[in-house]
Amino acid sequence: MAKVTELTDETFKNTVAGAKTPVLVDFSATWCGPCKALAPTIDAVAAQYEGKLAVYKIDIDSAMETASSFRVQSVPTCIFFKDGKEVDRFLGNLDIRNVKARVDKVLA
Repeated sequence: MAKVTELTDETFKNTVAGAKTPVLVDFSATWCGPCKALAPTIDAVAAQYEGKLAVYKIDIDSAMETASSFRVQSVPTCIFFKDGKEVDRFLGNLDIRNVKARVDKVLA
């Protein structure tokens, strides 16, 4: 099963820029209830799309520079990247069906 790795300000840029597949980054915080509710969905997406989509998370409190550079103002915020560039994002706790629909659109 795919593990969702946590990125930092130091690892974010190289990880996303060097990804061979599209990337989903879940910007969240440990104190955020909706983030905790979304976490199992993100884990399920990571497992289901393993090899097709790289999935990471970022704690906005420990990676403030990265969160700020993408203007993340509320959590959870999930951003999709292709070739190192943002291609889509969603805010809040979406259900698995809606998250998968977003993933499928990015992978299409």
